[in-house]
Amino acid sequence: MPESITSHQNPRVKQVRHLRDKASREQAGRFLIDSLREFERALASGYELDYVLVSPSVLRGELPDIPDRAIFHVPPDVLDKVAYRENPEGMVAVMKSPSVKGVSQLAKVADAPILGMVSLTKPGNIGALLRTADAAGFNTVFLIDSRLDLYNPNVIRSSTGAVFLGNIYSLSAQEARAFFQSRGFQVVGTHLHAAKDAYSVEYQLKCALLMGTEDVGLDDTWLPFCSDQVIIPMAGTLTDSLNVSVAGAVLMFEVMRQLRGGAG
Repeated sequence: MPESITSHQNPRVKQVRHLRDKASREQAGRFLIDSLREFERALASGYELDYVLVSPSVLRGELPDIPDRAIFHVPPDVLDKVAYRENPEGMVAVMKSPSVKGVSQLAKVADAPILGMVSLTKPGNIGALLRTADAAGFNTVFLIDSRLDLYNPNVIRSSTGAVFLGNIYSLSAQEARAFFQSRGFQVVGTHLHAAKDAYSVEYQLKCALLMGTEDVGLDDTWLPFCSDQVIIPMAGTLTDSLNVSVAGAVLMFEVMRQLRGGAG
């Protein structure tokens, strides 16, 4: 039988509450999941569970097959105090954080489309881009010059678990550029002042699509390293740009369309 916890002062309850903070997650090497869907996807991807707090009376579904020793029952009021989202699904799992891949693992990257996020900062946008990258067949993602906490709860939620795929590499701009040059990748940069229509470019299998920051776009220091600079044409009278996650979705699916033989 799982052990029961009733006190808000219990060490596990306190730890979960602290893990809502980035610094605490980094120090403990732990992060939180408060959705059954993302919990199941993390386990299926090989992530290791530390323990899970469960309120059986409000649990929205069934827990995956995990040992009883890792399950702790708590009343709903305790769960409400520690859950990140306002309406938790009746559980909060504490997961062990693996190391993010870096330059030493780049030899494993396939000659296939790559999504590069350059200095992006908003967790919701990053999570949405990870979700779309998986849907569009971009099986490698570079976080370039990023200070992001990859296991921010908003990244996990908006990625619907795509953050757990093990295909994310954290690199400096110099490391990413060296990789693209050494492997002969077509580097496509998105830019507000680009001359090329994004639909007029012929995308190669070895294509790296770079998305810049939410406010100013791709940094100009990248432009000399880009094979192509593209812009998504706008048909409206007021809107001159798209949210970075929307723009990334448009471009990734155009790459997928072309690579599947739909160009022209």
